[in-house]
Amino acid sequence: MSTHLSSLGQIALHVADADASERFYRDALGLPFLFRSGNLVFFDCAGVRLMLQGGPAPRSPGNTVCLYFKVPAIEPAMDELSDLGVEFEGAPQLIARMPDHELWMSFFRDPDGYLLALMEERR
Repeated sequence: MSTHLSSLGQIALHVADADASERFYRDALGLPFLFRSGNLVFFDCAGVRLMLQGGPAPRSPGNTVCLYFKVPAIEPAMDELSDLGVEFEGAPQLIARMPDHELWMSFFRDPDGYLLALMEERR
């Protein structure tokens, strides 16, 4: 095989309400809005497109998605997002100690209940 997969170009999430999710991802999380076509809403995540597809659709059991957003400092990012109405599930947690950094995370949910996380690689 000569094709080598290297990076993601787009991530798609089904959402119940495209309008509510557009507001959450744009206004609360501050993701750059790219465009909208009907119930499809697109954002830029540092070069990876996030597509939100609104409308009714069955969810498959065991189908789990978590988006991890890198931040330079987790506590100030949490404070800023909390001020915009984002509710975190707890304080930042030390996930792992690596040879050159510590991995810290804090989790929250979008309007559809998808698990999202802030991720800091603390040196």
